[in-house]
Amino acid sequence: MTLQVGCLSFRQPYAGFVLNGVKTIETRWRPLLAEMKNSTLAIHIAQKDWESDEWREMLAGPLGMSDKQIEELLDSGERFGRGIIAGLVDVGDTWCCGEDQTEAELRGFERAALLTGLPQKYLTYLSNPRWLQQPLYARGRKDVWTVDIPSELLPSYD
Repeated sequence: MTLQVGCLSFRQPYAGFVLNGVKTIETRWRPLLAEMKNSTLAIHIAQKDWESDEWREMLAGPLGMSDKQIEELLDSGERFGRGIIAGLVDVGDTWCCGEDQTEAELRGFERAALLTGLPQKYLTYLSNPRWLQQPLYARGRKDVWTVDIPSELLPSYD
């Protein structure tokens, strides 16, 4: 038996942040995940890193994490390595972040996305992150593609 789900590739450290429940809003320049509302998305960990490290300032500043906590979070996100499907999340609403957001709303979205500069981007809520039992090796692709995850790799709910 397998679970067939959509899959999206994330660069590190954002893939680990999603699967560890720290990043709960995904941002894209188009509404890529809008049609996946109320469904499950597999998280693929890309080989490359995200280019900037503004996430570090968000973790240390608004989220108040210590250097040690940040390093532990980064290590946790690398537990399976790269070039693999590592876990699953549930997809929620997608909306365009407007220029008319209040400062408080915008700061809240930035904390949840671990990114700044959100106006004009499409934001999607992600929830219920869970790691697979073991990684599933897969080549990353552009946009959302379909994967079959063997049932023995699915998270257990003991």
